[in-house]
Amino acid sequence: MERIQLYLELLERWNRQINLIARRDVAHIMDRHVRDSLQLIDFMPGTARRAIDLGSGAGFPGLVLAIATDTVFDLLEADKRKASFLREAIRVTDAPAAVYNIRVEVADLPPAPLIMARAFAPVARTLELSHHLLAAGGTYLLPKGITAEDELTEARTQWHMRVEKFASQTGVGATILRLSEVTRV
Repeated sequence: MERIQLYLELLERWNRQINLIARRDVAHIMDRHVRDSLQLIDFMPGTARRAIDLGSGAGFPGLVLAIATDTVFDLLEADKRKASFLREAIRVTDAPAAVYNIRVEVADLPPAPLIMARAFAPVARTLELSHHLLAAGGTYLLPKGITAEDELTEARTQWHMRVEKFASQTGVGATILRLSEVTRV
């Protein structure tokens, strides 16, 4: 928790300049962002020693999970200012993570056994942009709001996948999707 606290202090300072999270969320950062990220630990495959976080933004969930689990995370963030923040947060917290200031669809990284994305894109678009980054037998973990079922319906027109759904502990009506065996139709 000491490293998480260092991260949150840095985030609050930087947020005044580059708006990493909504100002209204600052007072609720532990519940709204940190606990929301930490709940994903229970759904991470135990064998995944490396993961990719798409559109990392302020570091939720990837940086928080790197700090909490020591899983190596590649954080993909297209916004240069947010990528700079993430680099500084990694330095301050000594998190096992690396930042790539690049768009997901052009990222050329070794495929990872786990890909996460929070508030990134609908499921079909997430798969389309990132499937080249998923290792064979890999898993997606996608926290979703009330549109999860509609997003899955759309995604199934283009993708075959095994879907597991878990109720979020932090958001009313929110769902955590764990997708595996993902292939194009």
